[in-house]
Amino acid sequence: MSEAFEIIAAEIADKRAISFARFMELALYCPDCGYYEAEKDTVGRRGDYYTSVSVGSLFGELLGFQFAAWFEQISPSPARSGPTSPARCQILEAGAHQGHLARDILCWLGNHRAALFRNLEYWIIEPSRRRRQWQQDTLAQFSNNVRWAAASSDLPPPGASDGPRIIFANELLDAMPVHRFAWDARTGSWFEWGIMLNGNQLAWTRLPLPDRTLPGAVGELAADLSNVLPDGFVVECSPAAENWWRSAATLLGRGKLLALDYGLTTHELLAPERKEGTLRAYRAHQFEHDLLAVPGKQDITAHVDFSVIRAAGEAAGLTTECFATQENFLTGIAGRVWENPAAFGHWTSGRTRQFQTLTHPNHLGRCFRVLVQHRPN
Repeated sequence: MSEAFEIIAAEIADKRAISFARFMELALYCPDCGYYEAEKDTVGRRGDYYTSVSVGSLFGELLGFQFAAWFEQISPSPARSGPTSPARCQILEAGAHQGHLARDILCWLGNHRAALFRNLEYWIIEPSRRRRQWQQDTLAQFSNNVRWAAASSDLPPPGASDGPRIIFANELLDAMPVHRFAWDARTGSWFEWGIMLNGNQLAWTRLPLPDRTLPGAVGELAADLSNVLPDGFVVECSPAAENWWRSAATLLGRGKLLALDYGLTTHELLAPERKEGTLRAYRAHQFEHDLLAVPGKQDITAHVDFSVIRAAGEAAGLTTECFATQENFLTGIAGRVWENPAAFGHWTSGRTRQFQTLTHPNHLGRCFRVLVQHRPN
């Protein structure tokens, strides 16, 4: 049995059962033995899953180009601000893992937007000391630019800098713990799937819901569909992701809030073909059918409900300016690059291959969605 299993089993023994969200939190984020605390590289060809960052540096370079354009739109260029009053800009990244995306963004900005780069603070929100050390090793050459915060509450408040900030997360929200709910057609009510011990094995068990309905707008839409939902239909909800987005919105001030992630709208998540929900486990690039197997040794992910995230930002006073597939979002950036190649750098055949992987519908182009919000002046 894995160390994570022992920790999970001990908590279940004390409480009789735990929610899947708690199981996922321990399996992925336990400081001693969680999956994301593993020493081995879990990302890329030799890892367990493949990301946009794994494709190559182009993903970060295109984001760097877009970030620079956003900063230029929001406030004057540092090059025109004068030597005594430089515009101070901040990029805040959450879920930086080993820091490779930050490195790609900073390399591009340093090479192509020197004035902005000199006046840039790049903050990484990272609660794990182990991952902070990975990131510090990766980003050693950018020590003058990069800062770390263990939590969003440790970050400078909006207005502490005289320039705008961009807050973004790439493939973070899909790894946040989710509650797993299912529809009981016989009783016409919802229940929660929890985790119990069956001998020396983890097993699913039903947990009651106090009002037997789903929370928020998801519950309202599900109620409208109650007459057609098949028995056992599964929906995942992530209060952690919603709360993170709401917290990020309060930190924004002038700037942009951006998420790139696996995800769908609430309507899409409640489609008939998703009867089993979107929770998946991966190990060595293979889909693992048993979500409860070898906790701490396999990745667990669920699609982001972008309708919920979008609504959380708008409730916090943000305006949605873009919700698109990664294909459309990156193609829009690349179109501006191709119009002015000198502003980006030579577009090599290697960049073309990377771009095809990042945007092709059969690769990463359609499965990732992009949400951009900002606070109106």
